[in-house]
Amino acid sequence: MSEAQEGGLEAKFAAFSEHWRPKVVAALNGQEVKAVKVQGVFPWHSHAACEEMFLVWKGRFRVEFRDRVVEMGPGEYIVVPRGVEHRTAADDEAEVLIFEPAEVVHTGDEPPSAFTAPNGVRA
Repeated sequence: MSEAQEGGLEAKFAAFSEHWRPKVVAALNGQEVKAVKVQGVFPWHSHAACEEMFLVWKGRFRVEFRDRVVEMGPGEYIVVPRGVEHRTAADDEAEVLIFEPAEVVHTGDEPPSAFTAPNGVRA
C-alpha cells in the first residue's frame, strides 16, 4: 500500500479543517485526486484547458452553472467541461474529492484571490 492510501479517506479528511483548501491524496499520470472541505459559496470561474470532476464523499454539495444547478449527495459526481463557467457551494460542511491535472489552479482563469490555494499540499 502506498503512503497516499494509508489510513483511507476518513483519515485524510480528518487531518485538516479549513474550507476551500484542497489537499492532494493521490497522484497518477499527471492527475491529482484532492480532498477538500467546503462550506459557503466559491467564486465563479472556469478552466480553459481542462475538465474537472467532483465526487461527493460526505454531505450535500452543488455545482452552479449560469443556466442550472446540480445538487449532489454522497457517492454522486459531476464532470465540469473545460471552459464552462461554474461555482461550487455547500450550505453545510461537505467533503468532496476533486480529480484534475496537477497544475490546475482551483480558482481557474480568475486572478488570484483569498480563495486561491497553493498547489501540491498533501493531506
